Amino acid sequence: PAMPAPPAPPPMSAPGVPSTARPAHIPPPNPNLAQQQQQQQVVEVGQVGSAQNPLVIDPNAPMTEETQRMLCKEKLNIVVVASECAPFAKTGGLGDVAAALPKGLQARGHRVMVVMPRYKNYDGAVDTGVRITFNVMGHPAEVGYFHMHKNGVDTVFIDHQCYHSVADNIYAGDRHAANFRNAMLCQAAIEAVWHVPCGKDRTPYGDSDLVYMANDWHTSLLPVYLTAYYQDHGKLPYARSVFVIHNMAYQGRGPLDEFYSLQLPDHYKEHFYLDDPFGGECMNQMQAGLKFASKIIAVSAGYAWEITTDMGGWGLAPLLREQGDKLTGIVNGIDLEEWSPEYDSFLDDDGYTRYNPDASGFDGKLECKRALQRQLGLPERDDVPLLGFIGRLDHQKGVDLITDARHWLMGQDVQLVMLGSGREDLEQSLRSMENDHKDKCRCWVGFSVEMAHRIT
Repeated sequence: PAMPAPPAPPPMSAPGVPSTARPAHIPPPNPNLAQQQQQQQVVEVGQVGSAQNPLVIDPNAPMTEETQRMLCKEKLNIVVVASECAPFAKTGGLGDVAAALPKGLQARGHRVMVVMPRYKNYDGAVDTGVRITFNVMGHPAEVGYFHMHKNGVDTVFIDHQCYHSVADNIYAGDRHAANFRNAMLCQAAIEAVWHVPCGKDRTPYGDSDLVYMANDWHTSLLPVYLTAYYQDHGKLPYARSVFVIHNMAYQGRGPLDEFYSLQLPDHYKEHFYLDDPFGGECMNQMQAGLKFASKIIAVSAGYAWEITTDMGGWGLAPLLREQGDKLTGIVNGIDLEEWSPEYDSFLDDDGYTRYNPDASGFDGKLECKRALQRQLGLPERDDVPLLGFIGRLDHQKGVDLITDARHWLMGQDVQLVMLGSGREDLEQSLRSMENDHKDKCRCWVGFSVEMAHRIT
């Protein structure tokens, strides 16, 4: 991995027995939770207006100009910056969100650009001919810009050899290599609005009504660079940055001396400095990004509350508790055009079939279950529960709970299918579990978009 694994959660007093020691900070109650839940029940995706009198709009209906006007009072130029975006590069949920959210924002009238590394030669991505040289960690680095316009969204790919070298494992390399890739992505993304011709009319976004959306620690330098390189010098004065927290545990920590490699003024160092019980004295890139962002968004209201607790904040809870209304939780959605079994093209062959996601679709779901059992070499049984797991192999995802309970679980009349990659010890545990229970268990170490759809 590019960065050291995050520290394990506080130890338990005995296996399976929680420690009786009280944490330094008791997780505070969430007084707004009931109100947030009530509002979410009324104003959901596809609804506008007030909570008392919502105006419901069919999300599958054509988006007319009148609909866009009602949904979007102020049209923005939004630049979504991420280290991965499906279907081009994806290791987890971040890739899905970076692909689906821009389509939702565009449907509401905004002009949306996604900026990501060009790890490979992606079909449909055209070389714009734009070349810019940046000072990346003290070294001149020329980057190219490739562009694709699809479904009303612009995708801009940042081209450099450092991304090609990790095409098969996008988070490979040591901390210095990761910092170099991330710093380059942030700098190139900021200036894309000036230089890259986008849309059908091939015009740059410009710097009006501009919002940058940075995702997780990989892009945490963007709000910092936006301030230090531009706004401190009178450039992009009205641009705003949003920092989206998908995973609080990974923060871009490193030795404090690494700050100087980021080519920032000395007085910015204090914003990176962190001394906490989880990691000790260090440079923390996420902390700096949170401080300089105009807005902080967590991927649900519950997660926004959780990361303000000492258990869930991974050392940054005190900072997040100070943010007040700057921190908001917005629940992740799902792209129905991609994931609904009614439209899923991955169900068109190998015995799978599309079906309606309602009571009329059970026959189709059964056919898909049989096809999955056949494809993976499991006994075709309609009467056995088929359990599925898709995700990164990490203790945060609870994979260790499955491997720890493997003997009990495999003693039940069930079948288990798991798909993912991550910690080497967990990968080995999955291989061992399949080897010991070939009639019940299949563990696919790695990632396959097709298989993820079929398991789902």
